[in-house]
Amino acid sequence: MRSSCTGLALASLATFSPITVLGSADEVLFTDATKSAGLDFEHWNGMSGHLYYPEVVGAGAALFDYDNDGDLDLYLVQGNLLGNEADRSSATKAWTGDWPPRDRLYRNDLDLRDDRATVRFVDVTEESGIAATGYGMGVVAADLDNDGWVDLYVLNLGANQLWRNEGDGTFSDRTEASGTGDPRWSVAAAAADYDGDLDLDLFIVNYLDFSLASHKTCLTERGEVDYCLPSAYQPAPDGLLVNDGSGRFEDATVRAGLTTARPGNGLGILAADLDGDQRLDFYIANDLMPNHLWLNGGNGQLVEEGLISGAALNADGEAEASMGVAAGDYDGDGDLDLFLTHFHRETNTLYRNDSKRGAVQFRDRTNATGLGRPSWDATSFGTAFVDLDKDGWLDLAAVNGAVTFAAGRPRTEDDPFPLDQPNQAFLNVTAGGDGRQFEPAPAGLLDAETPFVSRGLATGDVDNDGDTDLVITNNNGPARLLLNRTDRDADWFGVAPLLDASRGHRPASGVTVRVHRTGAPPLVRLAGGGGSYASWGDPRVAIPSGGPGIDRIEVQWADGTIEEWPAPPPRAYTPLVRGTGERRDEREEDAP
Repeated sequence: MRSSCTGLALASLATFSPITVLGSADEVLFTDATKSAGLDFEHWNGMSGHLYYPEVVGAGAALFDYDNDGDLDLYLVQGNLLGNEADRSSATKAWTGDWPPRDRLYRNDLDLRDDRATVRFVDVTEESGIAATGYGMGVVAADLDNDGWVDLYVLNLGANQLWRNEGDGTFSDRTEASGTGDPRWSVAAAAADYDGDLDLDLFIVNYLDFSLASHKTCLTERGEVDYCLPSAYQPAPDGLLVNDGSGRFEDATVRAGLTTARPGNGLGILAADLDGDQRLDFYIANDLMPNHLWLNGGNGQLVEEGLISGAALNADGEAEASMGVAAGDYDGDGDLDLFLTHFHRETNTLYRNDSKRGAVQFRDRTNATGLGRPSWDATSFGTAFVDLDKDGWLDLAAVNGAVTFAAGRPRTEDDPFPLDQPNQAFLNVTAGGDGRQFEPAPAGLLDAETPFVSRGLATGDVDNDGDTDLVITNNNGPARLLLNRTDRDADWFGVAPLLDASRGHRPASGVTVRVHRTGAPPLVRLAGGGGSYASWGDPRVAIPSGGPGIDRIEVQWADGTIEEWPAPPPRAYTPLVRGTGERRDEREEDAP
């Protein structure tokens, strides 16, 4: 920044206050279910007037199934006090909860009856044993010890923490035993199988070399005190931790080649096969520095090709203030494109993937697709490719909030921290011929009556009805739950890519799902792999099944294995377990 569950019919909307937006095709409707779902989390950054940089950076959220009951639970990352103040009375905003502030875990007690799904979040932090009281930034939710239960890796300003899911509703702190306590300022990470051995490794994105001792006082052009730009500090190197299969990790940063590139001010990361070679790559969103594209050579080596690929800079050859990142096939050509969120007076940037076998290539298509002008005045963070209107095409969501007073409204006595900004959504529409454009949804789709400073965006099907719901986190503000109530006649199906575990199965990460259709190109979706900003989303994939018939489902696993399954049943999430599908060798099939 600069300065195996069954879906249900849609629940009744009578108890909600709907937000309705008319898009280019059908009505897009979300309901703010924060209060009715019992979600009472309030983020607190502990700001005391010193304008410490980390105050405006956090925090994120994770949607994941910690109790293996088939619905998505919620983890929310909390802030704390910074500085040498003796007590919390120094904060400009009072803390009203139990001391000290801590991250919160909410269990989803989804109530299913009479074709209605009612989301009920219950705060189970105390009984879970999670005592995450650091200055939190982001979170990863993944099964890191291969036991069939999803663990939590929390990113902090200071030592990160690994909370092992014991499978009985409790978690234990395994940070020291696992070797995962990176002490730097970490904002995001990807849990993904970088070496193809079927366990999940950790690629950690670190931001700046900041400490209270190195805190600087920064000024605007008018000489007013403001939050600093990242250029006031040195970047902190990223790290790669390799899993031995039991949840213990070894530092492979040097061995994998990460030290061959200049460190960046890392804020976002995703893991996906971006060059089509059936290996898992990593894309890093760097703040005010060129973004990194780490291509996987398959020999334990990662090679940085951001500049060569065209995905490091924008079309003007400039590094931008990248915060959030998303991957999705917006144009339906079968590969994963990239979307980056940026600072105000920069556009958010869409990179179209034009890669061919042996040659990775991305092109900046921001202005050509209509995404440039609408994002010019926003500072955007969390983002995702999501099918908001359930038409089979991937739309975009971006949540916004300034980080400097120069990027917000003028400060006043009544509004001393004017950083809030409206959130945005962009609908993917036909542009004539085979082209695609993004059309801004009218203001209000993702906003509350009171504006907030939004940061994290976690996406997933919270009520198991086959569409994508949103959790938005707000810096120094409440977390919000938006349920998708867009009404379409088309049916849907879902798949959950799974790996074997010592007990049951575990969600895969960074796998590519292709839905082959009769007389139409495949729909391509990324399952897991991170992305957004400091957040983690649903590892399942839901697809509307109206239109062309479904022939088969194909999953490309992180180790390059490709398997196929017949069309799954409608209105349910079907588990696709690695090793149970019909194996296909793509290299043989594509050979001349």
